[in-house]
Amino acid sequence: MLACLDNRLIKGCTLTSPSPAFGVLLVNLGTPDEPTPKAVKRFLKQFLSDPRVVDLSPWLWQPILQGIILNTRPKKVAQLYQSVWTEQGSPLMVISQRQAQKLATDLSATFNQTIPVELGMSYGNPSIASGFAKLKAQGAERILILPLYPQYSCSTVASVFDAVAQYLTGVRDIPELRFNKQYFDHEAYIAALAHSVTRHWKTHGQADKLLLSFHGIPLRYVKEGDPYREQCLTTAKLLAHKLALSDSQWQVCFQSRFGREEWLTPYADELLAELPAQGIHSVDVICPAFATDCLETLEEISVGGQETFLHAGGQRYRFIPCLNDDELHIELLRQLVQEQVSAWI
Repeated sequence: MLACLDNRLIKGCTLTSPSPAFGVLLVNLGTPDEPTPKAVKRFLKQFLSDPRVVDLSPWLWQPILQGIILNTRPKKVAQLYQSVWTEQGSPLMVISQRQAQKLATDLSATFNQTIPVELGMSYGNPSIASGFAKLKAQGAERILILPLYPQYSCSTVASVFDAVAQYLTGVRDIPELRFNKQYFDHEAYIAALAHSVTRHWKTHGQADKLLLSFHGIPLRYVKEGDPYREQCLTTAKLLAHKLALSDSQWQVCFQSRFGREEWLTPYADELLAELPAQGIHSVDVICPAFATDCLETLEEISVGGQETFLHAGGQRYRFIPCLNDDELHIELLRQLVQEQVSAWI
């Protein structure tokens, strides 16, 4: 009997034979294996050696990285990781594992067959290469790479693409691939963010202003063609519209800047220090660029941001967690997978 997955009748025959199996590789930035200076140093070395992250000449950058940064920052950063580490491990890793498990369950129900979902981190473990190996071992001949970055940037999504390409240079029989570039304006993404905010307001009440804090990138990257800033602003506008907020009730800012180069503004820490003097006594902060809570949200924004705002005279500061393994977030990921693999089924 002829084969077809859409079960349409062709010349009186029902087509039912399956196409080659597919799997999903969820990719996030990564995390140190342990909250120790040694593990953090190893992680930072890999992360900050990526030319997509720091695109300075290696002849200029590597002496600074090897001689100064990797000898001064790991101890301090390790202490920050220790403040958010859980009994199960790194928050980013623990939550990412739950995301993968829940997505696999939902996809298997959607497609009525087992759909393997594996994790691959751009830096640290499990690596992107190990994710590919696990999917291959489960029979996946077609692989969708799904970076957990809603907004595209050369420093995140393009870095994932580079890592995939580098891995495949050593593979004789490469799998068929699809790559999800971005989902900053996806209806299900905006709906999941809006639900998270409204749920928070029902429990804690609504603050004077909602801050949408996105991870920053050097301003130069935008001038050279990176669409990240515009995509962040689009996400923010769509969310504000979904929540029916006036222009005065929300604001975008950018966090986690590094080095002396100018990054996207306004800077989150400076804005939080200025708002109380502008009559903003309470703020809610959400980080839409992060699919998973991590050091930058749990420590930098949730703890450090609160200290900055209250010290400047603010009265109430609340952090809204990332989407993590929330039901609507997993549904978004399921939809992204289904949209991307439609040609395979």
